[in-house]
Amino acid sequence: MTSNEIRKIFLEFFEKKGHAIVSSSSLVPDDPSVLFTTAGMQQFKPYYTGKADPVKDFKSKNTTSAQKCFRTSDIDEVGDATHLTFFEMLGNFSFGGYWKEEAIKYGYEFIVDVLGISTDRIEVSIFGGEDGVPEDKESFEIWHNKIGIAKNKIKKAGRKDNFWGPTGNEGPCGPTTEIYVDGVEVWNIVFNEYYQKSDKTLEKLETRGIDTGMGLERLVVMMQGVPDVYETDLFHPLISKIREVSHGLDERTVRILADHLRSSIFAIADGVRPLNKEAGYVLRRLLRRILVYGIKYDIHADLFPLAVDIIADNFGGQYPEVKKKKEILEILNGEKTKFEKALANGLKEIENYKEITAKDAFYIYETFGLPFELLEELVPAKIKKVNKADFDEEFKKHQEISRAGVEKKFGGHGLLMDTGELKAGSEEEMGKVIRLHTATHLLQRALQDIFGPSAHQMGSDINPERARFDFSSDRKLTPEELQKVENEVNEAIKKDLPVYFKEMSQDQAKMTGALFFFKEKYPPVVKVYFIGDEKNPFSVEFCGGPHVENTLKIGKFKILKQEAVGAGVKRIRFNVL
Repeated sequence: MTSNEIRKIFLEFFEKKGHAIVSSSSLVPDDPSVLFTTAGMQQFKPYYTGKADPVKDFKSKNTTSAQKCFRTSDIDEVGDATHLTFFEMLGNFSFGGYWKEEAIKYGYEFIVDVLGISTDRIEVSIFGGEDGVPEDKESFEIWHNKIGIAKNKIKKAGRKDNFWGPTGNEGPCGPTTEIYVDGVEVWNIVFNEYYQKSDKTLEKLETRGIDTGMGLERLVVMMQGVPDVYETDLFHPLISKIREVSHGLDERTVRILADHLRSSIFAIADGVRPLNKEAGYVLRRLLRRILVYGIKYDIHADLFPLAVDIIADNFGGQYPEVKKKKEILEILNGEKTKFEKALANGLKEIENYKEITAKDAFYIYETFGLPFELLEELVPAKIKKVNKADFDEEFKKHQEISRAGVEKKFGGHGLLMDTGELKAGSEEEMGKVIRLHTATHLLQRALQDIFGPSAHQMGSDINPERARFDFSSDRKLTPEELQKVENEVNEAIKKDLPVYFKEMSQDQAKMTGALFFFKEKYPPVVKVYFIGDEKNPFSVEFCGGPHVENTLKIGKFKILKQEAVGAGVKRIRFNVL
C-alpha cells in the first residue's frame, strides 16, 4: 500500500465507526505555550475540557484526523533511521462518546483485520500505577479477557512510558495503552481522565476522552517492508532527487537535507516565516543549514524548486496548502538571498577571530544573521569552547534589553509586549506587528460587507510570525468569498487611505457607529480610529493603537487559511508581505 492509501484507509475505517473526519489543523497552534503543533489532540483540546461542543461543530462526539506535526527537540538527531522534524499522526478521538473497551477494540481491529498484521507479532503495554495514580486494571482485563492477549505479552510500566502528559504546561492527560508490532510501538491510546494544572497536580475531568496517535511514517515503514522511513514513498522521491543532483553525498547528509526541505515547506505553507525568534527562528535554522550544506558539499543544483515540486506532487492531495508553489518558493528564495549576503559578510568577520566566545557568537548572529548552530558547522574549531546554553544566555540578555527599550518607546500607545493581542520583541518586529494590526481593521470591515453586523470580532493574536482574527459566524466563507475579502482589503490598501484617531467619550464614540470588541472593558474616554475620509470612512473602531499612518504602508494582504475554532466562531490566518 502507498502512504496515501494507508492514510485514506485509516480515516475511512474510523468514519465507518461513527467518527467525523476533521482536517489537520495548522502547524502554527493556537496554544501560546508551544511553538508548533506537536500532536493530533491539540486542536481538540477545548472539547476535552468542555469549552467547545463536538456535536455542534462536528455532528459527532467522535473524530478522526491525519495531523501535521512539527517537533524541534530532535533536530540534532535527524539523519538517523527514525528522527524527523515534520511528521504525520493518525488519530481517533472521543469526547465522552466511548471509553476504553471500544478504543482498544478499534485499535486491535485496525491492526489485525484491516492491515493484516499477525497476532503473533503483537504485544501491548498498560499503565502499572505510580505517584498516587492507580494501575489501569480495566485495560489489562480488556486486553487479556476480551481480546485474548496472553499475560506475558502485556507489559506494565510507570508514568514515564505509559502516562501521557499535556501539550504545553497544562491540559488533559491520562494513562495509556500501547500496541507494539515486532517490538516497535505503532499505536498509543491515551485515556484522558485527568486535567494537569500548571502546578502539575491532577484533577478528574468531568468528561472522559479518548486520544490516540499512530505515526504514519512508522506505520508506512512496517507496511512497505523497508529498513527506515527515508526508504518509504513518503521520502523516496525527494531522497532520490537529492542523490541525483548532489553526486556522492553521505547518506546522513542526504537525509538531513530531505527532512529539512520537507519540514520547511510545510511550515511555510502554514504561515511560518524566517525570523530571529520562536517558530521563525526554527525555520531559519533549518533553511540556513540546507544552504550551508549546499556550500560545504559543493551542491550546484538549486534544491528549493526541486523540493517544492516533489512535496506538492506527493502531499498536495491531502494538504492542498503545499501546492502554493509560487508563494512558498518566494519565501525560500528570499531567505536564500538574505543568507548569501549575511554569509559573505559573516565569514569576513569570522576571519578576525582566533577563538569565538558566547558574546562573539551572539554578536555574529545579531549582526550577520548566522545562528549558533551554523557556526558549529562552519568553524567548529573556533567555537569549540562555547556551548548552546552560553549562547542562549547572551540571547536572553539581549531580549531583555530590547524589550525594555520597545516598551519605553511604544508603551504610551497601549501596546502590550508578549501578552495580550500584540506581541513583539524588537523595533523591527514592531513595524510588522503594527502593519498586521492595522490590517485587522480592514479585514473586519470586509467581513461585515459579506456577513453584516453579526460578524464581529471574537479575538485576535498578532506577532511577527503569525496573525489570526477570530469572528462570529455560523459558517465558513466560500473560496469565492475569501477571495472577495482579500481583494477588498488590498483595494483599500492601494487607495492610500489616512489612518487617524479621535478621543471622545464612550457614548459619543458609539454614536459614530464605531465597532468595538464586546468582551473589552473600555475607559470613559476612548480612542476611535478612522481609516479613510471622516465623512465616509472605510473603517471606524474603538482601538488603543498603534497603527500605520496610511494604508499603503500595510503592504500586500494575504489570507493563509480559514478555520473553525468553536461554536459559532471562525478564524482567519493572514499575513502582510
